[in-house]
Amino acid sequence: MRVPHVAGRPAAPAQAARPPHAVVGSQIDNEEEIFAAFDGRILRRFWEFVSPYSRRLLLALAAVLAFALSQVAIPLILRAVVDSALAGETADAAMAAERLLLVGVAAFFAVVSLNFVANLVQETLVARIAERLLVDLRRAMFAHLQRVSLSFMDKTEVGRLMSRLQGDVHALQEFLETSVFAIGDLVLLVGITVVLLVLDWRLGLLTLSVMPVLVIVRLIWLPRARRAFLRARVTSSTLNGALAEGIHGVRTVQGMGREAVNLRLFEEKAADNLDAQLHGTRLAQLMVPIVDTLTGGAMGIVVVFGGMAVLDGALDLGVMVAFLFYVQRFFDPIRSLTMQYSVMQRAMASGQRIFEVLDVPIAVVDRPDALDPETIDGSVVFEDVTFGYVKGVPVLRNVSFEARPGKTVALVGPTGSGKSSTMALAHRFYDVGGGRVLVGGHDVRDLTQASLGRHIAMVLQEPFLFTGTVLENIAYATPGATRDAVEAAARAVGAHDFIMALPEGYDTPLEQQGGNLSVGQRQLISFARALVADASILILDEATANVDSYTERLIQQALVRLLEGRTALVIAHRLATIRHADRIVVLRDGQVIETGSHAELMQENGLYARLYRLNYASFDDV
Repeated sequence: MRVPHVAGRPAAPAQAARPPHAVVGSQIDNEEEIFAAFDGRILRRFWEFVSPYSRRLLLALAAVLAFALSQVAIPLILRAVVDSALAGETADAAMAAERLLLVGVAAFFAVVSLNFVANLVQETLVARIAERLLVDLRRAMFAHLQRVSLSFMDKTEVGRLMSRLQGDVHALQEFLETSVFAIGDLVLLVGITVVLLVLDWRLGLLTLSVMPVLVIVRLIWLPRARRAFLRARVTSSTLNGALAEGIHGVRTVQGMGREAVNLRLFEEKAADNLDAQLHGTRLAQLMVPIVDTLTGGAMGIVVVFGGMAVLDGALDLGVMVAFLFYVQRFFDPIRSLTMQYSVMQRAMASGQRIFEVLDVPIAVVDRPDALDPETIDGSVVFEDVTFGYVKGVPVLRNVSFEARPGKTVALVGPTGSGKSSTMALAHRFYDVGGGRVLVGGHDVRDLTQASLGRHIAMVLQEPFLFTGTVLENIAYATPGATRDAVEAAARAVGAHDFIMALPEGYDTPLEQQGGNLSVGQRQLISFARALVADASILILDEATANVDSYTERLIQQALVRLLEGRTALVIAHRLATIRHADRIVVLRDGQVIETGSHAELMQENGLYARLYRLNYASFDDV
């Protein structure tokens, strides 16, 4: 789960040098790069996902070859049937011809049956392998993205990652399907060519004389079609982006009366996409009549020249019939193989983007001997900590303070002073650049991330609720929590009454991000979630910033119960919310400028005392 924007980072990090793994972001930005040359490295990586299904794939290939060979054999059987039917000049010859005819008919039905079974097997196996591959790729990407460092997620748009999980993975699935069938198309094409030349090489060459025309047409058509398909893809991506933005920002749109303007802009993008799609469709459909015309021309050659040869006795009628069947099938594999080339190019580009995501290094990893203590004393210590999201641009400079077990430490300071960055380091979402952070007396780098997750609970300014019931959301961090424990936590933080007022109580399904609850209700559920987790350290990041005064009083009452016996790190802007903290740390420009209790800081008469006496509500008023 991605945490909200962390305060304290540079205003424009995109202008600074990116870490090595940020190449993914640049690759993601290039939506137009949907065609790429063949890349053996991509194919080898792709095979790693296909290889578990190699036995099924071999069986599918066998079915593909059987299907292709049966396609080649059917006209040959028809040729034998036709010739045997015309061979009965005498009584004995007629009887022999009749037997041959029966054998030919039986062979025909046997081959047609083989054709049907092979086609069914190949379609079923390839479809199943492709669907499993689709799931495997998405599972691998999702699992990796759940573990990558937040520094990568900070630089990458979630929407573009979704495009990788959907469109690019589908491109590789399509590549697998078409590649398997392309082998059959190639065998069919070669088989038909060889049989045509073997049956009658003169008529075969005449029939194949239309091929240069098709090659020339393809050479002219392919680059134009590629540009058209590219433009259709780009305009479609632009249209989808505008649609998503308009939906997510509908409140702002309506609030500013931009409905008509946004609709006009959307219609312009939709019209551009329609024009691109129609142009691509016209080019795609253009090849159909061209191929049909060439097919007709080839059949005309067979009828004219083959018919003359049959009348002259130089060619059997069965051979001419076989030629007609072969010509009808000849151009289908050519069409499929041509389209396979475009599919391969898209798959190479998609594979590059997918594997770049899978190769993003995980910056925050557990050490081999990392500790996983069952309990800790709850202390948090920062020792001379320096940290920055971008190398050379520090957000925190030599920060030192201590939160003793069971005590509450409040961090205050203007926006951008590094408060949320400090909290992120305590949970080890990032690694420090200098100094160290101790949790329970251990350097966080010596603890497993799973143990930090158990011992530290976070309540964010904008709590994220997941699709599911209220009960499932409260127990999210504690899957084994009982219903009684969930209800007890909800009662303790004052959430039980409004939950019971919901249509199905604790079993009420929540809308996207808890949209059917108020901000305060979502915050109380997040408090209940933290209480059920029973962590010894609690981090509150502006937990009361977005609620009204009445809800804030409810939350303050909930905090009293929530903080009992726990160490708390509290981020706050408003001074009134932290005056009762055991210790207050004042940050400015990433440095600690004051520290002490409210009384001690007032006595020091520093920045905190001056602002408090001037009745400033928040450090952001500075």
